[in-house]
Order: sequence, then C-alpha cells, then structure tokens
Amino acid sequence: MSQQYKKGLKVCFVSGIIIGIIIGIAGFSVMVSYRMDQLYKKVAYLEQTIQDKNIVLEKFEKNINTWSLIIKGIEVVLAFDGDEIDKIQVEKNIKDKYATLLGKEVKKIDPDLIIEVVDKRIFKIDDKEYKLKVDRLILTEIMKIWISVEPV
Repeated sequence: MSQQYKKGLKVCFVSGIIIGIIIGIAGFSVMVSYRMDQLYKKVAYLEQTIQDKNIVLEKFEKNINTWSLIIKGIEVVLAFDGDEIDKIQVEKNIKDKYATLLGKEVKKIDPDLIIEVVDKRIFKIDDKEYKLKVDRLILTEIMKIWISVEPV
C-alpha cells in the first residue's frame, strides 16, 4: 500500500465519521422537535382544563346551597379541521364567552341569546380568522354547544 492510498483512507474514514455525526444530530433534532410539539399541545390543553375547573369552582363556591338546576359546566364540541393549537385557542375563547353562565339557573337562561353570543362571529388567532356557526345547543347542568369553525 502506498502512502497516498493510506492518506486517502484516513480522509475517507474521517469524513464518514463527520457525515455520520451530522446525520445523527439531524435525526435526533427531528425527534426532539416532534416530541416538543406534542408536549406543547398537551400543556396548552391541560392549562385550558385547569382554567375551566378553576372558573367552575369559583362559581359553585357562591351557590353551594341552591337546589335548583344550575349550569355546572360548559362543553364545546368543535367541527374544526385546522391546527390543534388553534382549535384549543378557539375552544378557550368560546368557553370564556360563556363563563358568566356558570352557576346560573337553567330555567332563567334564554337559549336564543346564548346562541347569538358566538353565532356568525369571527375570531382572530395569530393572523388567522375563523368564522363560527352554532349548530346545536343543549342546556342542562352541563351546557353543551356544537360549533362549526370555518377559515375566513
């Protein structure tokens, strides 16, 4: 083996190691960024859940001795094909709009007014606009509202 040939093998070996390290780092970054996105979505969802529970708790501390049928929770069902984070934001905004209903008697609430709160409204989230349309509403202890969300 000539000296030149051995030198070429060393260069090839070193460049192979460097390329392997670069590919490994790139693969590792892709895996970490995907996992971070998943965790970010989960944190946003859990923060929303905590806020909802805190609002419900505050409302019921005031009305603990009533025997009438009162709204104890709000459930929003979205027909939404967009980003998961945007969906969580839209759902949070809708629940914030209806948070004042928690603890109120069901028989004293006008369903038509509840529908008008978000029906045909446009929400802006991060330079995106979404138009809301109320499809259905059920008023019981858990107010359940079905909403279609379309990008504008």
